Amino acid sequence: MPDIQIVNCHVHTFTGLHTPKDYPSRWLRLFRKVPGLIRFAAWLARFFARYETADMLDRLYRFQQETDRPEQAELLASVARYYPSNTRFVVLPMDLAGIGYGDVPASLREQHDELNRLHIARPETVVPFATVNPLNPGSVDESLRALTELKFRGLKIYPRLGYPPDHPALMERVYPEVQALDLPVMSHCSRGGVRGKNVSHYTGDRLTEPEAYLPVMKAFPGLRICLAHFGGEMDWRAYAQGEPPRSGSNWQVKIRKMIGCGEWPGLWTDISYTLFHFDDYIPYLRLFLLADDEEGARLRDRVLFGSDFYMTRRQELSERDICFRLRNALGEEVFRKIAEENPVRWLEGDRPQDAT
Repeated sequence: MPDIQIVNCHVHTFTGLHTPKDYPSRWLRLFRKVPGLIRFAAWLARFFARYETADMLDRLYRFQQETDRPEQAELLASVARYYPSNTRFVVLPMDLAGIGYGDVPASLREQHDELNRLHIARPETVVPFATVNPLNPGSVDESLRALTELKFRGLKIYPRLGYPPDHPALMERVYPEVQALDLPVMSHCSRGGVRGKNVSHYTGDRLTEPEAYLPVMKAFPGLRICLAHFGGEMDWRAYAQGEPPRSGSNWQVKIRKMIGCGEWPGLWTDISYTLFHFDDYIPYLRLFLLADDEEGARLRDRVLFGSDFYMTRRQELSERDICFRLRNALGEEVFRKIAEENPVRWLEGDRPQDAT
């Protein structure tokens, strides 16, 4: 498929300068200062035949190596090497200040500005998104600056930090501007991920579940909202094992039904991170996307390819490995749809193609 232009709709390039000093634990400070401790701990785990622990520590080491890179450009280069040279990457920043794990060295404005410089240097590769955390003073203004002045191409939200998708600041100030600019929204929608220190699992789930976006979609029917991770690995595993999820309905099933019913034409999802558990879940995704009915057709039109790099550094499969396996499992036509055609429609909406 030499003429395909893959769009990875879900990657991160924020560095340790953009994350709280104590996240996810104060103990990580020691590992940051002496990275060799992780490798030594992994060696000890193997010596005592604790192979699962050793593999987890190896993945933590790879993950830490990524976050310790001093510039976002280095992280982009790290993921780009797995893809064809014409691939585009939707880069999603994070506003992690004030979530209870200590100070963040660099401000959100500095993170946005660095991402903008990366976009200017590689406009054919980088699709920059703004982010917002309405709980943080100044975050809303900064997100609007990135959207209107820096001309970023979409908005990333992360309700699991401690705010609902229909937070008043988002409903009154941010979404109206995003809809007026005809830009897409990407939102975390998985039971896993980052939580504010004082946000319980139960509260995090209630803030993040698919139903939490219904007020937003009702108020702003023109928004193109992607619920990332297609419900998340926990709910895919529960579905595959025929078990109920941790609480409430299965998010994978819920997203599939919400898209398939046709009632929410602005709703999208992506397969980022979840599909790195490839052998477990690809048979189900293949059946969902190739279903010969209206629900299957609608789903094929609303699923986006994404990887969630660099979070995937905690997994064994590489970005290239996933791409080739996905193409082989889904077939060239469906892979092209989710990796090229759908991302363009999600990013551009009804605007002419040359607006890119």
